[in-house]
Amino acid sequence: MNIFVCIKQVPDTTTRIKLRGDGNGIDEADIQWIVSPHDELAIEEALRLREQQPDSTVTVLSAGPERVTDSLRMAFAMGADSAVRLDLPGDADSGMNARALAAAIGKLGPADIVFTGKEAIDDGAAAVGQTLAAMLDMPCVTVVNGIDYGDGAITCRRDVGGGSIEVIETTLPAVVAAQVGLNEPRYATALNIIRAKKKPIDTLSAGELGVTEANRKTRLKNFELPPPKQPCQIIEGTPADQAKELIRVLAEDVQVI
Repeated sequence: MNIFVCIKQVPDTTTRIKLRGDGNGIDEADIQWIVSPHDELAIEEALRLREQQPDSTVTVLSAGPERVTDSLRMAFAMGADSAVRLDLPGDADSGMNARALAAAIGKLGPADIVFTGKEAIDDGAAAVGQTLAAMLDMPCVTVVNGIDYGDGAITCRRDVGGGSIEVIETTLPAVVAAQVGLNEPRYATALNIIRAKKKPIDTLSAGELGVTEANRKTRLKNFELPPPKQPCQIIEGTPADQAKELIRVLAEDVQVI
């Protein structure tokens, strides 16, 4: 099987975000970049499927600037067979990224299955997987936390809220967007991380993929940081006095009751 995984490089959740001076983006100077956590689930599922299917290969794709190679090398360290960077701007929108990924898969495929994460943790748009599937003319199942593989088909399970589970069966090829619970991603060992640094990463330019600025559908501007949190207020006294003062604060100062 030709198994493809599409990943996105995002800021680590522990990174303190700072804005650029013009307010039209974030300052990337001190950011620690990681593979988006849902995309790690996608990589792991692809590796597990390869273990079940002899003669399968796992190709990992990521769109972005040169820094994206670090995330692709992490995919190598987990066990991917090959990796390709699609040379796009770091602020490319979901439409540009999906078009580039579809074009790359068209060049490198045909694909038997394509894994993505359900969403990237930086923008939470959850748009690339569905858009990619439409461009590849493949069925798409999102928010998947369980998969059974059959002969030319898969059965996917997904939580739909309220304790209910939806079961969807579709033929392959298909695009599958991974959700927490699908698996537990393996750790990349130190030795595999070292080995990954020596593996080649191919690059496809925007021109080779037929992607231009005309394909951009959205542009973000006027970024604002959330307001600082109010300091914690400690209420002293006996439990009865604390309860009385808490009610007063909620009613008069905060005005939520």
